[in-house]
Amino acid sequence: MSTAAAIAEDRAEPVLSLQNIHMAFGGVIAIEKFSLDIDAGEVVALVGDNGAGKSTLIKIIAGVQQPTSGHILVDGREVAFRDPSDSQALGIQVVYQDLALADSQPVYMNMFLGKELVIGPLRRLDRKRMIAETEALVKELDVRIPSAKATIREMSGGQRQGVAIARATHWATKLVLMDEPTAALGVAETAKVEKIIEGLKARNLPILIISHSLDQVFRLSDRICVLRRGKQIGVRKTSETDKNEIVSMITGLAT
Repeated sequence: MSTAAAIAEDRAEPVLSLQNIHMAFGGVIAIEKFSLDIDAGEVVALVGDNGAGKSTLIKIIAGVQQPTSGHILVDGREVAFRDPSDSQALGIQVVYQDLALADSQPVYMNMFLGKELVIGPLRRLDRKRMIAETEALVKELDVRIPSAKATIREMSGGQRQGVAIARATHWATKLVLMDEPTAALGVAETAKVEKIIEGLKARNLPILIISHSLDQVFRLSDRICVLRRGKQIGVRKTSETDKNEIVSMITGLAT
């Protein structure tokens, strides 16, 4: 690589940049002067006790809530998300803890929920294409499901989570946000979901993940961002810290 190319690469803009984000609900401050950059192919873990502001930050990035002040940049360009459709239009997708899946619908309909493919002047559902695209994606991500035609309610928790992540991956071109994606799963199903997350990272898709499990955080993340009562306590490279330091930052107590 030439020197000029190396310099250009070093100057590459973060996929997402949050600058001095402040969020207040009346007189209650939920987020105070929060700043964070996330680069391509990076997994950043957001940790903190209940009420620290983690989910509020996810909702701000997803366009569910609008910050009181501060700036959000995507690829170096400032954006303002009025609602989730604005965030999604820029390639940002969320995997919520409750999954937001339609239990009575098959996998392929969930994959295209709200974005169904149609064909012909009568705009009939193009089920064949949706099934084919769903099957290709779950195979690529190694999501073990009975069939793209299987109904969601017939699946295990891990399979449902895999479908939710696959759906987010299908539509995400910039960033995937995950709010406690394995909180309700057993050990084996958690390992499966973590493998999918590692696959997304290998595809250079950045991920911001909230997790209550420090073991998981240290397995998956490149950096760890700690919140306490809405304040950003610090950001650490995962390889340069340990659980004792992170717990100390979360609690404010020496370990």
